[in-house]
Order: sequence, then C-alpha cells, then structure tokens
Amino acid sequence: MPPRRSPKLDKKQAVDASLRLLNEVGLDGLSLRAIAKELDVQAPALYWHFKNKQELLDEMATEMYRRMTADSSLDASGLSWQDRLLTVSRDLRSALLRYRDGAKVFSGSRFTGTEHAAGLEATLRVLTEAGFTLPQAVRATTTAYFFTLGFVTEEQGVEPLPGERREGFDVAERAARLADFPLTAAAGAHYFQDYDQGFEDGLALVIAGIENRYGR
Repeated sequence: MPPRRSPKLDKKQAVDASLRLLNEVGLDGLSLRAIAKELDVQAPALYWHFKNKQELLDEMATEMYRRMTADSSLDASGLSWQDRLLTVSRDLRSALLRYRDGAKVFSGSRFTGTEHAAGLEATLRVLTEAGFTLPQAVRATTTAYFFTLGFVTEEQGVEPLPGERREGFDVAERAARLADFPLTAAAGAHYFQDYDQGFEDGLALVIAGIENRYGR
C-alpha cells in the first residue's frame, strides 16, 4: 500500500479561513463544507485535520487566544490581584468582540495547545501571593472569566460586531411597547446600550464580591 500523503492544506490555513468566514456567516453558518468552499478545496482535505466541527472550534478558540496574547500589553509584574483580573477580563472581551459569535466559539471549547497555561499560572500566582488559597484563586478567576463570556455572549446577541446592531433591539420602540411597565421600559436604555460602561460596572461588582467573600 502506498504511504498516505499529507494534504497541501495545513491546519493554520484552515483555521485562519474559518475565523475570516465566521465574521461573514456567524457560528450557525460555519460548516466544514463552507470552509472548504472558501479555501477552494474538497471537504476531505479538512477532515484530515478535524474529525468534526467541535475539533475545528477548539482550534479556532486556541488561535483566538494566541492572537489575544500576542496583542496584549499585560505585564503581570507589580499588578494587584484586582488589576490583574480587570486587565485579563478586558483583554478577553476585546479579543472576543473581533469575531462574530466570538464568545460562543470560545465558550466550552478545549484549548489544543499549552499557551494559555503561562497566563493562567501568572494570574493564579498573583492571587495566591495576595493570600488566596488555590481553590479561592480558582473561584475568583473563573467567576471573572464566566462573567466576561456571559456578558459578551449577550452583547453579541444585540451587536454581533462593533457598530452592527441586530434588528429588533430598538430601545425607543421597546420603551413604547412596554409603556405600561415604566421601570422595565426605561431599563432598556441600560440593558441594550453602552456595553462598554455596562461591562466595566459589572466587572467592578465581580471584583467587589470577591473582595467581600474572601476578605482580600
């Protein structure tokens, strides 16, 4: 039997094309067949690298993380644990907002490399050196992480990409429709606008809660 030859298409090409296509069609429209068409190859060329869509999403999330860390200006030295969590969370949100459905791709995916370990190690070290036990440090970091993922998931449900607004989220129309519920009507301006400020306020609440819970 002749030896099996590697395809001309490499994994990075496929992942880069997938992330480009994601911004056009979103997660629901992203399929191995659509990516193969984008790359002008046959679908079996992709199955060489990915057995299914989840394996592709895992690699996409990993590449998103690589790009985030490459662009990050985070310097762990001298940062308080509060500033470390604030900066990591802000960097993650910024990275997710670069891609349509970025938070959905990232959530639940498994990193295929070990690049994330260095950043996580530094964050856990900052917290444990501040007096947190390791379980407490894990709870603190995951709470900030889950808040960020959840916030961006909801944000992208309204604004799939920065400057793009999904139909049906007109705040004035919503207020008129809910006029019999004045507080709920007025709250729309805070639920569905100014996501930057909403994220900062929510993150501040998370940090304050961690401080209160663990007395740090």
